Amino acid sequence: MPALRVLVIWPPQVLSYFNAGHHNLIYSVASYLRRLPDVERVDTLDASVESRTWKEVGDLLHQGGYDVVAITNDLDGVDGLTRFLTYARQLAPRARLVTFGRLSGMQPEIFTRFDLDAIVGSGDYEPGVAAFVRAVAEDRVTAGALPGVWLRVGGDWVAPVAPGGVLSAADWVMPEVSEIPYHAYDWLYRDDQNKFCGIPGRRELVVPAARGCPVGCDYCEVPAVFGKPDRRASVEHVVEYIEQSFAALPFEYVAFYAPTFTLNRAWTVRLCEQLVERGARYPWKCATTVHHLDEELVALMGRSGCVRVSVGVETLAESGHAALPRLKRKSEDAVEALASWCARAGVELNCFVIVGLPGTSVADAQAAADRVRAVGGRVRPTMYSPHELLHPGMSVDALSLHNRQILPDGIFPDPAERQRAYDIVFGRERHLTRVGEQVRERRGTDAGASSRS
Repeated sequence: MPALRVLVIWPPQVLSYFNAGHHNLIYSVASYLRRLPDVERVDTLDASVESRTWKEVGDLLHQGGYDVVAITNDLDGVDGLTRFLTYARQLAPRARLVTFGRLSGMQPEIFTRFDLDAIVGSGDYEPGVAAFVRAVAEDRVTAGALPGVWLRVGGDWVAPVAPGGVLSAADWVMPEVSEIPYHAYDWLYRDDQNKFCGIPGRRELVVPAARGCPVGCDYCEVPAVFGKPDRRASVEHVVEYIEQSFAALPFEYVAFYAPTFTLNRAWTVRLCEQLVERGARYPWKCATTVHHLDEELVALMGRSGCVRVSVGVETLAESGHAALPRLKRKSEDAVEALASWCARAGVELNCFVIVGLPGTSVADAQAAADRVRAVGGRVRPTMYSPHELLHPGMSVDALSLHNRQILPDGIFPDPAERQRAYDIVFGRERHLTRVGEQVRERRGTDAGASSRS
């Protein structure tokens, strides 16, 4: 078979929320596939972010001549997958269809009900999709199973022959910034009332820095998808990517994409020192835990250009501590101390608060949010989603509720309590971020970015 044409796509979807780091998986996979000798061309499209119509998606499928279409999946949006697959089968009939993403990494058998040819069920996304692409190129899709990949053979699903491949950090391929629709990201981050993670009015460069996390929060998909061991790109590679990207496009700050950014303290210190040596000219933000921060480290982070640090407070009620890993059971005093360190370092403190965490009440969630604001922090609330209850037999409607916005049945059954819970997540926020004032604007006219091959 001649070299293949591949489309990597996030199908049309009304997003429940937006985190640019989650969407960068499209471009990481595409960059990795472009290095395969069997691949002639890789196109990318985040149809959800770019607000593409079904006609535009149909045009792409019909005209692209694709041999493989790799479809991202997430904890939300499964309800639109059937329509996309219908378009793909009708308009790109020769293409083999594979899905990969956070939901299939947790529960791959959920996707056996859909008209797919393959499902990446374990391991990193890149080697999983690449293994299927190679099997298509070598015409051996029907020959048997692949590591980490479920295959549909003769109408039946064949389980993976072994766990999927896990890349060393040295083998990661950083996303190509020229193809990422940053103009659309700017629009999604424009209003801090959305309580998303971006900085309104400033352009964000996402830097994939680490994968995996040993902390072990039951409500987090990271250990199931990427494993517990912490894997990190080298400090040198990270800094080089930042410098090259800022030289190529008018980025204004860096968002480090890592489950627990400061988990490796020595690595974090080296990175900060490298940024200080460069004049701290790259403002940046990260997410970590209260436990993995201390006064000295926060001060160094501030000197190196850190403008925001996000931490999972989750709850301050002792009744909810049983639902948290031991190292995340923090008191009001611990959060207040962190807030004081951040204030002295010029770093905004952003705190995740979970509404509906087992063992807690709506009043507990409100008290945590109030306390964070009282010490000068920004609150980012989310609903508890019991991912441990995910199973292959769930209806599509039930799956769509695992979007951390709608309360699961049985949590706060009293209607008045449910409305108070929704007030926390969907109510107007009076304490909006001002961290954009610390980030210098670099853009003039904005031509935006577009998909590329």
